[in-house]
Amino acid sequence: METMRVIEISRPGKPEVLVLGSRPVPQPGSGEVLIRVAAAGVNRPDIGQRKGLYPVPPGASDLPGLEVAGTVVALGEGVTEWQLNEPVCALTPGGGYAEYCVAPASQCLPIPKGLSPVEAASLPETFFTVWSNLFLALPV
Repeated sequence: METMRVIEISRPGKPEVLVLGSRPVPQPGSGEVLIRVAAAGVNRPDIGQRKGLYPVPPGASDLPGLEVAGTVVALGEGVTEWQLNEPVCALTPGGGYAEYCVAPASQCLPIPKGLSPVEAASLPETFFTVWSNLFLALPV
């Protein structure tokens, strides 16, 4: 597949500004995986981006979607911790409102048993925020 369906922001505004578009399928770079998206989370930065209040970081996709759940379909150079067809959820630099999304392999998590992709797509932002606040920000 060379192209994919995406949800684009046509202009800043209410949810009605989200429109269906088409883009090339992204390719994973070194240390990244390509995920076939089954579900995407909706969080505060996505809403802020849609409203024009949250600028896209340099080099990140202009598509909203910082959390996804789906299946790994391609591995970038050096990725050894994930396998093709493995179900994952991931914190992405953007681009989750699409059929395919690239994510750093280190920001992927296995989907916990018993959770649907919709439920799993809500986990990465919360998990990584809690992890960084508890284990990376506290003095040892």
